[in-house]
Amino acid sequence: MAVLSKIRQRSLLVAIIVGFALLAFVIGALIENGGFKSSSKDAGTINGNDIPFADFREKVDVAQKSQQGMSITQASNGVWEQEVKSILLDEQFEKLGLRIGDDQLINVIKDDPQFANNPQFQNAAGKFDKAKFNEFLSSRKNASPDFWKQWLNYEKQLAQSAKEQMYYSMLKAGFVTTKADAKFQYNLENNKVTFDLVSVPYTTIDDKKVELTDDEVIAFMKKNPKRYKAEESREIEYVLVEDKASPADEKVIKDKVNGLLNSSVVYNPTTKKNDTVAGFKNTTNLVEFVNTNSDIKYDSTYVSKKDLPAEHAEALFNLAPGQIYGPYMFNQYYCLTRSLGKKAGIKVKASHVLISYKGAPNSSATRTKEEAKAKAEDILKQALATPANFTMLAFTNSEDPGSKQRGGDLDYFSKGQMVKNFENFVFGNPVGKIGLVETEFGFHIINVTDKQDGVRLAIIAQKIIPSEATSDAAFAKATNFEMAAQNKDFATAAKEMKLTVAPVAKLMAMDEGIQGVGQQREIVRWAYDSKPGAVKRFNLPTGHIIARLKKVNEAGLFPVEDAKNYFGSKLRNEKKAEMIKAKMAGATLEAVSKATGSPIKEAKDVAAAGSFIESIGPESKVVGTAFSLKPGVVSETINGNSGVFRIKVKSTTKAAAAKDFKDITTRLNSQSRGSVSGRVYQTLKTDAEISDNRAQFN
Repeated sequence: MAVLSKIRQRSLLVAIIVGFALLAFVIGALIENGGFKSSSKDAGTINGNDIPFADFREKVDVAQKSQQGMSITQASNGVWEQEVKSILLDEQFEKLGLRIGDDQLINVIKDDPQFANNPQFQNAAGKFDKAKFNEFLSSRKNASPDFWKQWLNYEKQLAQSAKEQMYYSMLKAGFVTTKADAKFQYNLENNKVTFDLVSVPYTTIDDKKVELTDDEVIAFMKKNPKRYKAEESREIEYVLVEDKASPADEKVIKDKVNGLLNSSVVYNPTTKKNDTVAGFKNTTNLVEFVNTNSDIKYDSTYVSKKDLPAEHAEALFNLAPGQIYGPYMFNQYYCLTRSLGKKAGIKVKASHVLISYKGAPNSSATRTKEEAKAKAEDILKQALATPANFTMLAFTNSEDPGSKQRGGDLDYFSKGQMVKNFENFVFGNPVGKIGLVETEFGFHIINVTDKQDGVRLAIIAQKIIPSEATSDAAFAKATNFEMAAQNKDFATAAKEMKLTVAPVAKLMAMDEGIQGVGQQREIVRWAYDSKPGAVKRFNLPTGHIIARLKKVNEAGLFPVEDAKNYFGSKLRNEKKAEMIKAKMAGATLEAVSKATGSPIKEAKDVAAAGSFIESIGPESKVVGTAFSLKPGVVSETINGNSGVFRIKVKSTTKAAAAKDFKDITTRLNSQSRGSVSGRVYQTLKTDAEISDNRAQFN
């Protein structure tokens, strides 16, 4: 009682002590689990524009649901790129005052085929009717709030797309090739120069004599930091311990499959007698037998020869009914196959020319149905007269965009894949038959080009999997290596255990895959939450990975080793050039040739455009210098792409005068305008201040 009394007297002190203890526990747990890492409420920031994580996550969910099989990381990366692009372009739209009003938006909508060709939104003349469209939107707005929300989002996408088109159109209009530009290009392509040269390749000096220091590489990058800007990354090395079936495991499966062929005697515990159980060869209930003994259920589909496993197709397709083939291995399975007979014409191949008419589904045609039929009949006559021209008739006349570029070829298809009238014609006529068929899509001139027979097979397939003993051994080996790698050099530990260290893998924060392994988001997260030297084992469906975090690369300039691989040869060549120049000091090419041991070569009729020198390659500095020299003058040393040069011009030939430069103007305009959107966006992105916080949430 005395003790309790004393505790009551000091209750405030006890409460404070307990409070501090709990606080310390919570803080420790937060630090240990990375709880303070998600310090941002935003998925990222682009030029000061925050992207709230809640909004971003909602868009990722929508993106992931809209495409089957898309991972959350793929969806996140796609949405992030859209957000960055949208914000950067919106900044440009704002500066230029680009806006999309209601009238402009309705023009965008009526140019969209899914609205323009919909009879619901057309007037009596078959034209898009704005009033009908607005009436439709009003009715759906009140009836379906979800639809209205989706429509407003779609409307924003349409407006954004329209502003992008306007913006890029304005930019492209600014890329104009003048007559002077075209004339200059004409001269670059057609003026020719012939000269002698002596070259000493950079490869004549060993790279070890011009090794680069880290300071040299960093100093070079600092001259143009935006060009060599790098995101934060991690480098890991790893060992893969596979959990795969041993030869002994394979033999067990093979023997098991073999044992299913014939009847067997099995003890029946109920009757306490031996029963004779039918085998694969003589069972009367083949479907039940397959479903009971196979890892892949029975499939009654007829299969064409081309769809059978290539290495076994001939044997499987030519089995007589009831005949058995196997056991054989295919895709990690041991298989037994029994033929159930063949069926003719299970697949067909055909080509067609589609002539549609106004009002047909997905059609933009303006002709009437009668006009379409008349045109189709005319094409049919041409096809019947010269069947060999069917491909060209499809190229020039078909209105099916999916097959037109393939000369009308629809490839192989089975029953149920085409509309009824089309299917009836193709399956009901022999190869080579050409005819006319009408469907709801229009008039089809059809050419039946091939038919394939099929075979029905009963297949027992048992997967070749590692035994429990084999899996246990793989796990033990992986665990032992993980422990060994904690205490000694990773490569040394691997060598001692006869394991192979994979090449270093570089990981970005939002990567989900690792080359050679596949999707392993867990490993990426671990790499960004660990310190260099950390080692950890990860379990895979096919085995175990033991990874070591080798290096942490902070955001900034390229890592030095990456930079050396990227432009190291350029810096080394600059050093080599200084060494080579000392050997090329002669006054004549003959003297230079003698001093260096390099022969005098002739470069004949070389144009400035491309600057290609035969047996050497493109050398713009060398060719440019040649056009600037007078005949007979020996140049100073020239640092080229492949080596150091000295040259002497023999002759220069000017191009014949041209009447006009229209073709060149058109070509240059096309080249400069064609890549405007990509180049402009990449420039905006390079110059932007972008903070990507997504890894904090994933």
